[in-house]
Amino acid sequence: MKYNRKSIILILMVTLSAVGMSIIDGYIQLPYLYKSIFKLVLFSLIPMGYFFRYKEEHNQLKKLFVFKKSDLKSALLLGIGVYIVIMLAYFVLQNFIDLSSIRDSLTTGIGVTADNFLLVAIYITLVNSLLEEFFFRGFAFLILKENTGRLFAYVFSACLFALYHVGMTSGWFHWGIFLLAMIGLFVGGCIFNYLNEKSESIYPSWLVHIFANLAINTVGFILFGLI
Repeated sequence: MKYNRKSIILILMVTLSAVGMSIIDGYIQLPYLYKSIFKLVLFSLIPMGYFFRYKEEHNQLKKLFVFKKSDLKSALLLGIGVYIVIMLAYFVLQNFIDLSSIRDSLTTGIGVTADNFLLVAIYITLVNSLLEEFFFRGFAFLILKENTGRLFAYVFSACLFALYHVGMTSGWFHWGIFLLAMIGLFVGGCIFNYLNEKSESIYPSWLVHIFANLAINTVGFILFGLI
């Protein structure tokens, strides 16, 4: 790993933003709209502050948003596979999960109800997934990799991606299922990193992330009795 002022600043910015958002998600009772605004600031505006400070990184920033058709097929197939795996896991493990508690937590904690879930699901699927991919795979992996080293960036970004979800999912599952979910998020983070490392953009992992969120939102529609 490379140790210099810029790499340390980058690691601190990534860590504090992710931990801060995890705390807001899990332990501060705010409406979903306000949490989304905080996430926009922490996951996009703060990284953009880094690029404003280090103008030599502008070319790397542009590469994150270059779409390559060659990446589409593999990402699409992987995304469909991820959707199937998540849905199968839900049907296999649903008897071990307190689904009513999760639904009540969403309603009382952040104001997500059956009436507004469709809008929330669209936001989560398209916008929230893009925001997370820019932050965790673009900023916390591809940019970090150039400043610290490949192995460190792989492990660090994937760990942070898993730990970021601790706040929002805390208390939802039995500890065994929770641990399994965290391992799955870490492995998923590594796979996303691999996809994006090949293309040097965030679009492949974003497409797969969309399918993952589609699966999660399908479960949400079931929880709220919409399907």
